[in-house]
Amino acid sequence: MKIRVTVKPQSKKRELKWIADGEYLASLQAPARDGKANRALIELLSESFSVPKTSIKILLGQTSRKKLVEIG
Repeated sequence: MKIRVTVKPQSKKRELKWIADGEYLASLQAPARDGKANRALIELLSESFSVPKTSIKILLGQTSRKKLVEIG
């Protein structure tokens, strides 16, 4: 499954919100430096979709707030 995620780093809350079909907004407490936000996103998606972290890949947007993520 592929989803689009808009990441909001350094937020007060840590949450994943559904926006539209296949689109999500991820609020992360981690800063957008040294890959910390990407690791926090993978951890959040892993918990939200009940899949292991190893089955989540960021396909596009490694350094962008808008990402294409493959789960499974």
